[in-house]
Amino acid sequence: MQRSDTQDPAYFHKVVDCQWACPAHTPVPEYIRLIGQGRYDDAYMVNWVSNVFPGVLGRTCDRPCEPACRRGRVEEKNVGEKKPEAVAICRLKRVAADHKSQELRALLPKPLPRNGKKVACVGAGPASLTVARDLATQGYAVTVFDGETKPGGFIRSQIPRFRLPESVIDEECGYILGLGVELRAGRRIESMRALLAEGYDAVFVGCGAPRGRDLQLPGRQEAGERIRIGIDWLASVSFGHVTSVQPRVIVLGGGNTAMDCCRSARRLGASSVTVAVRSGYAQMKASPWEKEDAEHEGIPILDFHVPLAFEHEGGKLTGMRFKKAQTGEEVSIPCDEVLIAVGQENAFPWIERDAGIAFNEHGLPLLDAQSFQSSLPQVFFGGDAAFGPKNIITAVAHGHEAAVSIDRYLHAEPVTKRPPPHVNLLSQKMGIHEWSYDNGITNELRHKVPWAAAEKALASIRVEVELGFDAATAFKEAQRCLNCDVQTVFTDKLCIECDACVDICPMDSISFVENGAEADLRQRLKAPALNLAQDLYVSGTLKTARVMVKDEDVCLHCGLCAERCPTGAWDMQKFLLLTTKAGPACRDTPARAPLAERKVTA
Repeated sequence: MQRSDTQDPAYFHKVVDCQWACPAHTPVPEYIRLIGQGRYDDAYMVNWVSNVFPGVLGRTCDRPCEPACRRGRVEEKNVGEKKPEAVAICRLKRVAADHKSQELRALLPKPLPRNGKKVACVGAGPASLTVARDLATQGYAVTVFDGETKPGGFIRSQIPRFRLPESVIDEECGYILGLGVELRAGRRIESMRALLAEGYDAVFVGCGAPRGRDLQLPGRQEAGERIRIGIDWLASVSFGHVTSVQPRVIVLGGGNTAMDCCRSARRLGASSVTVAVRSGYAQMKASPWEKEDAEHEGIPILDFHVPLAFEHEGGKLTGMRFKKAQTGEEVSIPCDEVLIAVGQENAFPWIERDAGIAFNEHGLPLLDAQSFQSSLPQVFFGGDAAFGPKNIITAVAHGHEAAVSIDRYLHAEPVTKRPPPHVNLLSQKMGIHEWSYDNGITNELRHKVPWAAAEKALASIRVEVELGFDAATAFKEAQRCLNCDVQTVFTDKLCIECDACVDICPMDSISFVENGAEADLRQRLKAPALNLAQDLYVSGTLKTARVMVKDEDVCLHCGLCAERCPTGAWDMQKFLLLTTKAGPACRDTPARAPLAERKVTA
């Protein structure tokens, strides 16, 4: 194998599994260490720079970081027969939001003077608000349009209040509007042509995927009064238009929207709520914890149930008929109301098809996957409106990228070009065996987030179920983080091949072997490196013609190799990667270069 190119920012970034997995590349270990030190404002700001909505995401994120967490791969000895669990990354994010001080607003950036350019954002969801935040700080005049009276998009309309209090949405949207972003609430854009004619230099479309899929089965029309589309129903609940449900409710679908529907119906007074899904339980799209939460509240999930028909008598819904996919048996389940949550679709009836924006056969805009630019150069898309329904953190990541593209576009620079991220490696050595980070590995298992009492939580749609960690528990959970961003950096010219690091490594991660092809090398290490998704750290050729090979997959970043090394060939160096946001750092031209003059026509 060739020597590892540790100068490539992606190398050590990939070792920080949680940050690598996060669409917005939040520096997770950095903010967890700050929480462990009680520096909640600083931890919040690390999050705010990357993911914009720490309080919202600390409650509702799909947590792609947690399945990637190294802790879930290395603590088998601690848990016995239980399944190893990741650090509670998402809920620690909430800790930063819950425990921040009133002085936090002073840490928010002050926008640069206006630069004369105007940007319109269609929709006030997470993608649009991210674009607005990133561009407003750089002097752009940003106007956000939304048909509702308050910002937030599907964060506000589709996530139930028992998961996300409205006060959190108001606060974090308010931080963005406080940067000088103009919100034109209650104005739904009806025409792209008309919007372009208002003289905006660029337009960002972040209107989500607002149309829920229907199921046209026998009985749909006859019993339609008691059959609702899930996302529309959740919005009606959120805005107070729906305050009760029928006694027996069936929810169709296996995604997170279905879980929100069933748990909401339970709180609105249904005596019986049942979820029916076509797939197997393991194949459901809902996050594992969302399924567990629903079942914890007494809601059964019937998998492999294929809906066949809505049963009715005299125009009144009486039940549903299903076929059990595994046996072919047909069963009827009585019900008085059905909520359909089987997916969402994009709808752009307000974009004229001759406006210059091309769409594919699925009704999605044709976009450059990196820049999010449409076939009409001044129009960009992001979030669910770009490539279909995903989640909040993906929408935020789209917003960052689209903001960079808009900034470059309005400076007449190629929108597909991306500057490298800011990267730093800094030794953590304070003494011969002393580090500036806590490298003690705790054996504590994942701490559970406390819940409100069931009788209280299930009695109201607006009582938040999860109470969040207190400071003491947050500290203990933060200590479970393995500091994967503090890298073991090897300098081969200093190595005397004494094998002291090999002897002391608790995970058998380090080997000194003859080089070879990767597949062969992985098998010849002290402990076989079986996770092909994680790289091997391979040194240059040493004096004995061997190479040092380290399996990055199971390293604890404990620093014992560096403590034991008599020559300083090993060092613990904190790796910090910050993706480049809109502004001078994302552009090729000097910061004082004038903005390109561009006229937008309809």
